[in-house]
Order: sequence, then C-alpha cells, then structure tokens
Amino acid sequence: MVGFESYVVVHNIAKRHNVGTLARSATAFGVTELILVGRRDFNAFGSHGSASHIRFRHFHSLSDARTYLKEEKDCDICGVEIADGAAAVNEHPFKRNTAFLLGNEGSGLSTKEYEICDFFVYIPQYGCGTASLNVTVAASIVLHHFGVWAGFSERVRDGSKFIVADKPARQGRRNVCAGSEESIIEERKLRKESAENGFFDENGNGDSSSELMNGLFLDE
Repeated sequence: MVGFESYVVVHNIAKRHNVGTLARSATAFGVTELILVGRRDFNAFGSHGSASHIRFRHFHSLSDARTYLKEEKDCDICGVEIADGAAAVNEHPFKRNTAFLLGNEGSGLSTKEYEICDFFVYIPQYGCGTASLNVTVAASIVLHHFGVWAGFSERVRDGSKFIVADKPARQGRRNVCAGSEESIIEERKLRKESAENGFFDENGNGDSSSELMNGLFLDE
C-alpha cells in the first residue's frame, strides 16, 4: 500500500490544555504534523512528554493552513463532526493523505471551518447518556481508524508498554510553535496594530507568550 500521512488541525479549541492530550494521541497514532492556527503558544499539559515526538507547524489563518495541506501535502481535509452527510468513521471513507479538523468542545465546527473541509466523519454512539465525545477522545478514535485504513505498522512493545523513542534534543523555548521569518514578522506587525487599537491578550496586558518566537519545533 502507498504510504499515507495524517495531520491534525487545531484552530478553535477552547480548552488549551487539550492540545497536550491531542499531541499524545497524535504521537500514538502516527500523525505527521499537528498544525496550530492562530496562536502559536500551547499548553503541553497531558502530553506526558509526547509533544517532543511530534512536529508542530503554525499558520495565522485557516486559509493558509488549507493552502499548505492541499497544495504541498495533497491532503483531503476531514471535519470531525456529527453533520448532515457525514460518514461513520468505521466505514473508513479515506482516499489519500488526510488532515483532521476537530470542532470546538461546545459549539463544534464554525462556518469557516466547514468551508475548508472536503468531507466529514462522525463517531457512532451506542449509549444514551451523552450527546457527544470530548474532543481529545474523538481525535483518538478517528486517528486510530485512519491508521488502520492506512496500514500503519504497529509500534514494538516491551511487556505491557509500547517502546518510546529517545527524546529529541529540545530546540529553543518550550510550548511555542516557531514560524518562518516571514511569519514572525507578520505576527509582530499584527500584534503591534492590535496594541495600537487597544486590543490586549486574555491576561489583560500587551505581552503574551505567543511573542516567544524561538520555538521548540522549527519550520523547515
């Protein structure tokens, strides 16, 4: 079988600590890159060190992320949502490299997120006690199904655990996804404009950890 790749797009996740848990699942299920859209800083809580084993990439907008995935990575973009026309994930409706876009924990996918998706999958439920799954649980299920469809090789086990690769050398500051030089210049410009217009970060001041430009994961 031809080698396929999977990607995860993080755009509108309300609980930022979920990114760390997503990184853990992404690492376990062979994801190539975890793509952050918007803010480049993230909370690695819940990753249990796995964030060091997956590549992060940053884009300022969904349209930029879509261009990269479609033109450079030949990806379909799959929205994970209980939507009209969505296919059950266990039917494995995949055709090529696929990027998975997960909805906000409360409101699901936004209109802009819907617009960049090529198709949708949902996870069938069989019990009556909940309307939907936690975003990180949903990601784990979907990524596992993609790995089965793509024929990913199972990781070697040692007793009751899978063998973890040696931790890569850390580059730059922790928990910030670095961008290209052009991306950094653009971000600084946008932040300056926001400051001049009276916009501040969620802590009520003009400084943000997203200004830490030297990241753990470097674009090539």
